[in-house]
Amino acid sequence: MDKLKQANLYRSELIPVGGKLVERYNKCLVKLGFTKTKLKTFHIDGIGWSPEIAKEKRVSHYLSNGEANPHGILISPLQKGKPIYYPFHSFDRDMMRFIFRAYGDKINDITRDSAICIDFDQKIDAFYEPLDVLKYNTVHINFHLMDNLYHLQNDQLELIEKFNQGNNFIDENIHQELLNSAKTYGDLRHRDLKMPALSFSVSSFYTKAFGGIYLLRDFISPIIIFEDTKWHKEAIKDTNYDVLIYHIEQPELMDKLRDHVIIEYDLEKVINTKRYERIKKFELTKYLEKPEHNIKEILNNPILFKSYLNKLDINSRKKVMSVERYLEKLEVSNQYKIADIVDLKLFEALHEPHSSIDEKHIDLIWKLLINIAPKDILFWYWYDKEDFYKSFKTWDDSLKEWAIETISNNI
Repeated sequence: MDKLKQANLYRSELIPVGGKLVERYNKCLVKLGFTKTKLKTFHIDGIGWSPEIAKEKRVSHYLSNGEANPHGILISPLQKGKPIYYPFHSFDRDMMRFIFRAYGDKINDITRDSAICIDFDQKIDAFYEPLDVLKYNTVHINFHLMDNLYHLQNDQLELIEKFNQGNNFIDENIHQELLNSAKTYGDLRHRDLKMPALSFSVSSFYTKAFGGIYLLRDFISPIIIFEDTKWHKEAIKDTNYDVLIYHIEQPELMDKLRDHVIIEYDLEKVINTKRYERIKKFELTKYLEKPEHNIKEILNNPILFKSYLNKLDINSRKKVMSVERYLEKLEVSNQYKIADIVDLKLFEALHEPHSSIDEKHIDLIWKLLINIAPKDILFWYWYDKEDFYKSFKTWDDSLKEWAIETISNNI
């Protein structure tokens, strides 16, 4: 990961936390039902998640009380617009943008000397079976201020009202109570600390619950796609819902996504794109065995690329160039079928979200396509960083350098 960090491609926008902010963060952890961190300094992202605390607790989703009850922590206005590096849902980033649009000024004021605990409530106490995710419709976002600051403000206002009654202005005990309140919590009289719950509507989304699930329900008919084989087998036993159920590796899935006008492909168009070039180059690396040149050099130099392509065995060479071979044969005769010539995973990787789908679904469908066939390193990095990082660790150093250069040149 050092190479990615040096290129500012690995969690480069985390916010450092130390001093009093650690104390506030710990108070929020306790309020949400978790244990304090023992760390004196750490970093957080836009939703308040910390990689160091996750490592300390040995729990990646340490801000969740079960899969149905995620939380967030706001301790700094700097969290506005920051990435969420370990989202539980595909809509987490949109929810945080929604919160800051509604309460940005209040968050700026409150986090000067306090913190905000966020409860994302789907009105589901716990998940019991995979198709429970179909109950997701609206997320009710509740806010709780550290030390119950809103209630302390009311107490302070009541003290002031008491002070103004009759001859209470000469009562030294009331004087002291007011001073103690002001010294401890500051002057709360004119601060707007009310943060009523917000409602966030949910349509199609991805969740990490049950090993990873895509729910597509804004199309011809609802489709639920499982990444985990165990939970997929469990779900298909449930006949209570009118929903199409697939595992992400089922060949029929791509046919259904095309039939439902969710994805599309145009091979003649795509071969002229930079995306296809990235995919083809990455595909070549799968078949290189002890090359004399470093991989980055091979992929960046057209002459070397052709040289190593021709050194591959005939079957490997056919796979790398299968799309262009298919299109060449199609010019001679239309009797050829894609499945007969084009490598299946390569063909899947060349799909894209259908041009007719709503813009709000495009990122979700790209993420799904990348999970089905992760071959474009740029989109892989954009749409599923966690999976990209996992694979990146296993690559040859020279391939890592090419990936970093490619991504950096496109950001």
